[in-house]
Amino acid sequence: MIQKELAYEGGVAKGYIIPLGSANIVFAVGTKGLVGCGAFDVSALDRFGYPAARVKPVGGSSIEGLEDLMAGEVKDVNGAAAGLGVEVGMRGDEALALL
Repeated sequence: MIQKELAYEGGVAKGYIIPLGSANIVFAVGTKGLVGCGAFDVSALDRFGYPAARVKPVGGSSIEGLEDLMAGEVKDVNGAAAGLGVEVGMRGDEALALL
């Protein structure tokens, strides 16, 4: 597992990359919630009241690293994240700033 600190508007998040063979699980955890790759079930996290957004890549076939995650487009948002202002279509870094 790779862990990096990400400076963003509003603070510092912890970014994670978990290599799984030919794919990576990539996510960033802010002070209130997380932005993650397509492997995350944001609806399941909503059952715990945890704000989460799922991001799709804009320049490739998958989210491979934290740069892809921040530049990606929010595809799904759970209710808890929507309550914080996160919307489908915003960039990953914009969503993280709210989370």
